[in-house]
Amino acid sequence: MASDLLSQVLDVVSQAEGPIFSNDAFPTVDFTTIKSALDRLGSREMIIYKQIDREEANLTPEAVGIAAQGSHEAKVFEAVRQAVDGLKIADLPAIVGKETAKVGQGKAFKEGWIKKDKDLLKTAISTIHDSSREQLQTIQQTKTHPDSKVVSDLRKRKLITMQKVITFEIKKGPKFSKEFIKEETDLTADMLATGAWKTVKLKPYNFNAMGAPTMSGALHPLNKVRHEFRQIFFEMGFEEMPTNRYVETGFWNFDALFVPQQHPARDLQDTFYIADPPVADKPRADPVEKTKKLADGSIPASKSPDHPSQDYEKYWNSVKEVHEEGKYGSIGYRYPFKEEESLKLVLRTHTTAVSTYMLYRLAANPRPARYFSIDRVFRNETVDATHLAEFHQVEGVIADFGLALGGLIGFMEVFFGKMGIHGLRFKPAYNPYTEPSLEIFGYHPGLKKWVEIGNSGMFRPEMLEPMGLPKDMRVYGWGLSLERPTMIKYGVSNIRELLGHKVDLNFVESNPAVRLEKE
Repeated sequence: MASDLLSQVLDVVSQAEGPIFSNDAFPTVDFTTIKSALDRLGSREMIIYKQIDREEANLTPEAVGIAAQGSHEAKVFEAVRQAVDGLKIADLPAIVGKETAKVGQGKAFKEGWIKKDKDLLKTAISTIHDSSREQLQTIQQTKTHPDSKVVSDLRKRKLITMQKVITFEIKKGPKFSKEFIKEETDLTADMLATGAWKTVKLKPYNFNAMGAPTMSGALHPLNKVRHEFRQIFFEMGFEEMPTNRYVETGFWNFDALFVPQQHPARDLQDTFYIADPPVADKPRADPVEKTKKLADGSIPASKSPDHPSQDYEKYWNSVKEVHEEGKYGSIGYRYPFKEEESLKLVLRTHTTAVSTYMLYRLAANPRPARYFSIDRVFRNETVDATHLAEFHQVEGVIADFGLALGGLIGFMEVFFGKMGIHGLRFKPAYNPYTEPSLEIFGYHPGLKKWVEIGNSGMFRPEMLEPMGLPKDMRVYGWGLSLERPTMIKYGVSNIRELLGHKVDLNFVESNPAVRLEKE
C-alpha cells in the first residue's frame, strides 16, 4: 500500500545518520511507486531527495564464463604451454573448443603470448597476465570500471551491456516527522457542522501546479484560415455562394464554362466520374429553386422561376451552338457537341461551376455583384507531399459594367495585401473560360523565392453572353487553394499532415488562430 511505503521511508530515514539510497533501502519497489511516495513527502518538506542517474555495466553470459574460467586467449596459451614440443594449429579446436580457438588464437598472437613455428604453435613467454578476466571480475563486483576505454572495448567485444539505473538520495527535511499525517484536500460541510475543521490538517494550495487540461473542441487549421478569408471577402462587400453540391453535370462543370468536350481535364485521369447514376436528366428546371406551379397545377416546361426571360432549353442550345459553330463574335471549337458527354455526372473539379450558375441567375436582373465561395473540390491526381485528390478552393467573382484588366490587377493587389502579401507579379496564362488570364505570384520570405499563389482572368463572352448578360458587362474571376496559405502560415511541409487520416489531433488542438496579414 502507498501509505505503508510512506511510513517505511520515514522509518528508514529516521534511523539513518546520513542520506539513504532508494535502491539499497527499497530494492523491490519500482520507480513509479517510490517516486510517487517521495513526491508526497517532499511536497510537505518532510524529506529532501534528489534523483541520481547512472549507467551500470552487466556481464553477458560469455563474459560470466570468462570471469570464472579465464579468457579465450588465456585458454589458448595454456593449451600451447602444456604441449611441450608445440601444438598443431589443426588440433587446437579439439582441445579448447572451436569458438575459443577462433577468438583466442588471434588475441594471443596480438598480445605476443604465442608464436608460430612452421605448422606448430609454441609459447613466446613463460607467464601471462589475463587482463580481460581481471577487468570482467572488477565489473562483476562493482558494476563499473575506472577506465572508460576498457568499458568501451568490452562493449565492442559484446562482453558487457550498459543499463541505465535511477536511484534517489533521500535525507531528512526541515519538517521531518516519523508519522505521516494525512492532509485533507477539501473543506466539507460535515467538517463545518462538527467543528472538525479546527483540528484537521488541510493541504496547502500549490499555486505552481499546472491546471488539469480541459476537454474541448478545436477548429481545424483549415477552418481557421477559412474564417480569415471569409472576413476579408465580407469586408470587401462580397456575398457567399451556395456550394453544397459536390456532384455536378458536365454541362455546369465544363460546357457552360466554354471548356471543350475533348479537353484533357475531362479525361478519367483528371476527373472523378459518378458510376451510379452515370448521367443526369437534361436540365429543365432551376437546379436550386423549385419550379413554381401554374394556377392549374401544371409545371411550365423548361422555365426558370427567377429567369422568366430565358429558359434552360434556350441556354442549353446557345452553349451548344457556341461550342459547335461559334457565336457572339467567336468561331467556336467546330466539333459535334455530344449531349451524353454534357450530362455525365462528375465530382466538381472547381467551384467555378457554382460561379457559372450564379452568373446565369444574375442575368435575370443584371446588376453589379460580388460573389465568393470556399469549399471542397475533387481532382483525380496522384497524392504526394503537395497534392491531394480533394482540396479546398477559394474563389471570387466580380460582375460590373466597364471593367478592364488594369482593374483586376489593382483589385488583386488590394485583396492579397489584406493577407500580408505585397508586391505581386503577374504572368500571362491560358484558361478556356477567361481571356485575358493571369497567374499571380507572391514572394515568400521563408522560402526566399517567388511562388504561384493564384490564377485569375476575365470571363470570355462565349461563357457570359449565352446566359443573357449584357454585352458591356464584364466579370473578373480568380481563385487559389486554401491549403497552400494554411501550410505556409502553420509551417506544414507535407499536405497529408494537414488534411486526411494522417493528421495529428494534437496539431489541430494546439495551434492558435492565424492572422493572414501577420507574418
